Amino acid sequence: MNPHLNEHGITHLRHVDLAVPDYAAQRTFYKDTWGLTEVGTDGDISYLAAEGSPEQYIVRLRKSGDKRLDLIAFGAESDAAVDALAAKLGTAGVQLIGEPGPLQTAGGGYGFRFFDLDGRTVEISSGVQVRQHREIEEGEAIPVRISHAVMNSTDPNATRDWYANVLGFKLTDTLWGEHMGEMMHFMRCNDWHHSLAIARGPHTAVHHVSFEMRGLDEYMRGTGRVMRAGIKKIWGPGRHNAGNNTFSYFLDPSGNTMEYTTELERLTTDAWHPHVYDIADPMTQDVWGTADPMSEIIARDSFNDPDKGVFVAPPV
Repeated sequence: MNPHLNEHGITHLRHVDLAVPDYAAQRTFYKDTWGLTEVGTDGDISYLAAEGSPEQYIVRLRKSGDKRLDLIAFGAESDAAVDALAAKLGTAGVQLIGEPGPLQTAGGGYGFRFFDLDGRTVEISSGVQVRQHREIEEGEAIPVRISHAVMNSTDPNATRDWYANVLGFKLTDTLWGEHMGEMMHFMRCNDWHHSLAIARGPHTAVHHVSFEMRGLDEYMRGTGRVMRAGIKKIWGPGRHNAGNNTFSYFLDPSGNTMEYTTELERLTTDAWHPHVYDIADPMTQDVWGTADPMSEIIARDSFNDPDKGVFVAPPV
């Protein structure tokens, strides 16, 4: 078995679904500033795709009085893998929100939802139809695909262990600080350095969602466009050591952190041993040295508000 493949057949990150009070402002931001394509609406729900991605949508926005993460969705290689994982989770005492069945969302497919250790809703699905997508052209500064999702946890080591032991994610790297201990765990379900990361935070919440750009030029053009639009830039542009990817972090209108990135590392060798990077080393955070040094003020922006959706299944 390929050492980068997930033992339960989890293949990739599909989409991240957010509920927000300021739906109209968010919808405008993602369409006009961030560069996603609205592929459909359903009442106060907007489905947003990346032009370069075969996923039906990579962000779902829902209007709600409560700001929350509705769910994180991952793909699975087959219906049988979905069934087997659901059975495993059931015997492991994981709270299933529903049994596997046909999905009612765009592109159909087969899947189920459950709560992770911190109470986030996770969906695993297979057989979702692909959408018509295209190659992003040179100079086109819009997201190619969703890259990864990072979640805040009050006990990141426990959450890391849960994703490893229950869902078969593998640990790639860890960020560590002398006073705070282990600060962030990067986890993978395929050969990308990470599809998911767990950050230490004061409460369960979204830390950030990241979008892959075509290349360095498009990443910088996109960063500049969002800056010119007056969106608050938290940190960047720079290049991380862990994952080797570039970063520009912005606060969306609801206060969720969104990232443009490119050139995220892909693992090519079998013998991957997780590194522990010291956050006190300036090279850990930014090998270029172009971003402001990481500070408590920068970190605080991505703590986000406490998630109102913990152990509450989204209505759709």
